[in-house]
Amino acid sequence: MKAKPGRPAVLMDVAVLAGVSTMTVSRVLNSPDLVRAETRARVLAAVRELDYRPNQAARQLVTGRSGVLGVVSIDTTLYGPASTLYCIEQAARHAGYNVSIASLSSLNRRSMEEGVQRLRTQAVDGVIIVAPHESAADGLRHLPPEMPVVAVDAGDDIPVPVAKVDQAAGAARVTRHLLSLGHRSVWHVAGPADWLDANDRIEGWRGVLEAAGRPVPDVLRGDWSARSGYQLGRRLAGDPEVSAVFVANDQMALGVLRALREAGRRVPEDVSVAGFDDIPESAYFWPPLTTVRQDFGAVGRHAFHLLLDRMAGAEPEARRLIEPELVVRESTGAAPGATPV
Repeated sequence: MKAKPGRPAVLMDVAVLAGVSTMTVSRVLNSPDLVRAETRARVLAAVRELDYRPNQAARQLVTGRSGVLGVVSIDTTLYGPASTLYCIEQAARHAGYNVSIASLSSLNRRSMEEGVQRLRTQAVDGVIIVAPHESAADGLRHLPPEMPVVAVDAGDDIPVPVAKVDQAAGAARVTRHLLSLGHRSVWHVAGPADWLDANDRIEGWRGVLEAAGRPVPDVLRGDWSARSGYQLGRRLAGDPEVSAVFVANDQMALGVLRALREAGRRVPEDVSVAGFDDIPESAYFWPPLTTVRQDFGAVGRHAFHLLLDRMAGAEPEARRLIEPELVVRESTGAAPGATPV
């Protein structure tokens, strides 16, 4: 049963879809420990399907919960983390929750503990931690056990559920695309060594080259900025062997494009260039940039629903991977003298 078009779902809609009483739905939402796991899972699935939003004022009177979620994130204007934070906030607000954000200058055990403690003083019902750095792993292992927590963009060996884009799959996809155009190998301009996303993209890129029996060039490390891409692009432009470059984000790709143009290397006739992120401006680079699109909206929604499950006492899946999408534009083309596969 779906809610009638034009009106939001109500408690009865959830009860009918889940095949339980309204009292059971209320218990799942307010006192989940009193409900069997199988019933609880069925009710939570109905809540998600109907996009049911509890009346927060009434719910707070019954449960003592605040209706506020906390988010811990690094203070950055980088497109990926900033977009992730925005989409988490939108998903939570769409479901009737307010959001309190603790922005940190760095992500380590001490700063994360301080950020979570700051949010606990605001009586948040649960916390989402955006943790793209290697240094965040230790902090995620030492969080208060009574606080419902999920992470975004975190590593593989942490004890909380994680929602993230499959970075290695995106890098593999764009590398295979470049090889299919006849390029002998693909050079890589990577992000900083302490960023998990950067290292996952290296893994995906290298895995495709090794599986295809192609040479694996040395990784060039940038800092996500267009300036670092430009500096590394100048090195690449001077190497006549370079015919394809995968850059770990679109901002660095912008710098690579400029360096190649200044050196007289045409894109894509002489060198193909691909990025990662699909920032809004990438379609307007010259030439328009082939890149990998990340669905930050899906990341935000999945992280929010994982947290809802934790808050309801359920055991959500340990890892939810979102598949990225290859967006092919005019910056990639056939290798010089080659016939695309």
